[in-house]
Amino acid sequence: AGGRLPCGRCFRRGVGNKCGGAAFMQCLKTIAMMKRMFLPAALVAVAVFCGCQGRPELAEPPVAGVDLFAGPVPGATAEPPLLEDDSQPWITSVPRPMLVHYPPRECGGAAVIICPGGAYGGLSYAHEGTSVAEWLRSLGISAFILKYRLPDDRYMADRKNAPLQDVQQAVRYVRAHAAEYGVDPAQIGVMGFSAGGHLASLAATHYGDSVYQSEFNVSARPDFSVLVYPVITMDSALTHAGTRAALIGMDADRATVELYSSEKQVTADTPPAFLVHALDDSMVPYENSIMYADALRRHGVPCELHLYASGDHGLFVKDSTATHVFWREACERWFRMNRWVD
Repeated sequence: AGGRLPCGRCFRRGVGNKCGGAAFMQCLKTIAMMKRMFLPAALVAVAVFCGCQGRPELAEPPVAGVDLFAGPVPGATAEPPLLEDDSQPWITSVPRPMLVHYPPRECGGAAVIICPGGAYGGLSYAHEGTSVAEWLRSLGISAFILKYRLPDDRYMADRKNAPLQDVQQAVRYVRAHAAEYGVDPAQIGVMGFSAGGHLASLAATHYGDSVYQSEFNVSARPDFSVLVYPVITMDSALTHAGTRAALIGMDADRATVELYSSEKQVTADTPPAFLVHALDDSMVPYENSIMYADALRRHGVPCELHLYASGDHGLFVKDSTATHVFWREACERWFRMNRWVD
């Protein structure tokens, strides 16, 4: 439409199958033929010629979930029962960590791994998973919902490291399979909500920690993070008690509290971040986002912090006059400013 090639982004960025070569010339010929023959339906086939990894641009999500670990799950001592499937809005059991792919509606190079929240006791799969994935794919972003393990001493040797193992593996998996997904391996971000925001912040600050042995010889460092009403600190004064209790326990020693307090782990190499929080959040104090943003600023890491007067936890408040309903628009502008979205 409007003379723009469906694979224009791939051509400019040189991702995927390098559409600037012979495949791109074939794409031009195809479009010229369609103009002559007036066959709108043929537009769907252009992606096959333009080299976007052979992925139809109008692929319908979700693609079947991928098991993150081909063999035994690191640190697993038993496998919890499967209690819900992906059709349920709330998931309380994850037998094995999975990635569920939502392909973009048009070719794009960026990918985002989504970590739903739930205080490490469940996953808010609909509100902070599927709805977010649908929004991201509408922007041309490959979305991946991470079904990470929920800390539980009955099923794992070290519960506090299980979610970190899963998110590290998710970043490595998408990066190692970037060509298959039509993803730029230098544009892989993480997005998390509430406790999922804590996990995303762990991914951004603990990507170099050796917490398991991966078969993928690629970095676990995300290129950016989006943290929405995140739990950041484990300090009892400002954390969410349920999240801390589930992950490290309320009786954790000072060293463990500091290790899992992401504001204490920021360095100059921490990836850029976009943060969202409501001042009236009744579950996770907004100071969590401020602490992380301030740590990024002190280390010279680009970040953007949006504090809204209302919205409470989850930004569920439906008020047409409130400004928090525009946080997605603000995030989209941030994506565009950083050229993760055209």
